[in-house]
Amino acid sequence: MSIAFRFKPLLIALCAATTMAASAQTLKLSHVRPQGSTADTDVRAFASEASKGSSLKIEIFPANALGDYTVVQERVSVGAIDMALQPAATAGDRRMQISAFPYLANDWAGAKKVYGAGSALRDAMEKMFAKQGITVLAMYPQYFGGISLNKPAVAPGDPSVSKGLKVRVPPIKSFQLTGNAMGYISAPLPFSEAFTAVQTGVVDGVIGSGAEGYYASFRDVTKNYIAANTHFEVWYLMIGTEKLESLKPAERNALKKAAADFETQRWAKAEADQAVNEKKLEEAGAKIIRLTPQELAATAALVRKTVWPEIVKDVGESFAKPILDKVAN
Repeated sequence: MSIAFRFKPLLIALCAATTMAASAQTLKLSHVRPQGSTADTDVRAFASEASKGSSLKIEIFPANALGDYTVVQERVSVGAIDMALQPAATAGDRRMQISAFPYLANDWAGAKKVYGAGSALRDAMEKMFAKQGITVLAMYPQYFGGISLNKPAVAPGDPSVSKGLKVRVPPIKSFQLTGNAMGYISAPLPFSEAFTAVQTGVVDGVIGSGAEGYYASFRDVTKNYIAANTHFEVWYLMIGTEKLESLKPAERNALKKAAADFETQRWAKAEADQAVNEKKLEEAGAKIIRLTPQELAATAALVRKTVWPEIVKDVGESFAKPILDKVAN
């Protein structure tokens, strides 16, 4: 038997292995929370589910390792990053701030109607992402937002009282106006600068997140947490449209099925997770301040009356009004 003949099976096996390795798709997925957080655990379960039965692999990059979420969305848009789980960044289209309009929903049942599959807001957001070359695979409901303070709260249930406290808000007009309407001094800052700003006293607290986010990133500087339901936080599981279309049909189907399950499972446990994270904040030393139904209703009414019209001007009445009319009904 010749040496060439004896090594032929080995060569065939090596070629097959090389072909399989070359055909395997590895996607990079960025998200904003630390490793070991609920979001990190959930997205790793999604990645595992998506890879079953196919050569698709998803590599997770937590804690803004690939950049701030505003930068990451731009990079997903141009194909430099494959996927992300994060809030919508509004730099590319200011109309996207409608996703974080204050007091769009009053409770969890209402939130699912506003943000769930087939809703007017969901359809609008998906179309805006599509124009940026991004496909939304799923929504990830997080929590109702609140206010983290490193100082004592001042009249937390009365938005008509000037608090004399400066709070960091995301550089999004809806958050800036909401903070001001509730009696705070809004200071727009990127997320990456927020912790240091509180720690050094540049600001006295933060608006723009909720118990989960404050526990994950601000628990060391949160002395008071006001559960004010400022907004409903949803994130988007997104992928570059060109990347999605480049996948094999079986990989696309696996990805979409895993994403649908990812969203369904999150809606089922998000409300309970919010309570868990409020408890964690309390155990970390924060005082939890809950507004009465009357205080929440009064705050929501004031913000809708004073803030909504201003944001509608910013995003365009013809765009926002049909969505808000459906939310109100």
